[in-house]
Amino acid sequence: MFELTDDQRALREAAREFAEREVRPRAIDLDRQGQYPAEILGELGDRRWTGLTLSEAYGGKGGSLVDLVVLVEELSAALMPVASALALHLGVATVVERFGTGEQRERWLPEMARFETVGALGLSEEHAGSDKSGMETTATKVGDEWLLDGHKRWVTNYLDGDEVLVYARDDPEAPFPDGVTAFLVPTAEFDVEEVWDTMGARPVKSPKVRLDGVRVADDRRIGPVGGAYRQRSTLSTGVNVPARGVGIARAALEDTVAYTAEREQGGSAIGDRQGVRWRAGEMAMRVETARLLTFRAAALADRGEDHRHEFAMAKVAATEAAVENANEAMQLHGGIGYTTEKHVERYLRDARLLTLAGGPNEGHRDTLGETTFERYRRER
Repeated sequence: MFELTDDQRALREAAREFAEREVRPRAIDLDRQGQYPAEILGELGDRRWTGLTLSEAYGGKGGSLVDLVVLVEELSAALMPVASALALHLGVATVVERFGTGEQRERWLPEMARFETVGALGLSEEHAGSDKSGMETTATKVGDEWLLDGHKRWVTNYLDGDEVLVYARDDPEAPFPDGVTAFLVPTAEFDVEEVWDTMGARPVKSPKVRLDGVRVADDRRIGPVGGAYRQRSTLSTGVNVPARGVGIARAALEDTVAYTAEREQGGSAIGDRQGVRWRAGEMAMRVETARLLTFRAAALADRGEDHRHEFAMAKVAATEAAVENANEAMQLHGGIGYTTEKHVERYLRDARLLTLAGGPNEGHRDTLGETTFERYRRER
């Protein structure tokens, strides 16, 4: 059985109280206006939750990936894009801490832990979606500098960010994943090509941006020349994506139970009817299954164990639980659930992103199939 520590339960309680008091009351307006939740993220920075998994030596909290899952679930239950902005930022900071030099850690991490320097990720491109071997952005060494050319898209946090972690081909002839180098590039060096109007995750935009002959000093290179993408494959901060799914799925369940317990039709609360209760029970099973799978993947990652199988399970189960629960919540709310008076229509729009973010679920099903045959094959 998986059990949270006393400290993790305290984190969950504090995060839930914060989310209910500071995030949920603003969620509908932030979503409607497409407004970046800067004030909320600043408050998270004051608590150093934006540096949750960073070392205390650099102003972080020294937390684990399980801690991250706890925090992300609570924030996502209130407004998923807040958790998205925090997690993407923290993922960039983690790369700096894991693969940067001591000087780079001292230069960037203390302010990143407080969300005073905001990180964004420049990885995906038009022809480099789930298959990053199609990456076309290049980095050419010129003396003590690098010349960067190309574009990146889905750059979450860019519009309110300070530094973009850019992955570029330093040797286009090298067999992928070799020949990729990472750099921290100031957001001022990019041109914005497109800011998409998206179905969900509206408060935190993920635009397409371009680099045209941008010169970057070598002291902004993070990690070894040609080895950045291989290093990236050792990270496990991606557990934030299923954690976001758990948060939405749980919020949809809680709203449904509260609404159907009070909504009367035919002389009684609709929540008193067997059919509604069965459907709520199914929603609860999805939440609790997804949460346990996500915690298990995070706990294995914290121990440095192979968690490909568990992460693939968690990613698929939790993100699809979010979609299914949000859809069920809308149905059980009836017509009012289709309006922006309630949160449930936003849950459905935000949940739909998660089956795509962090790699489409089809790719994770491929991984799950492969690891299943590895794990359950018996010699005959």
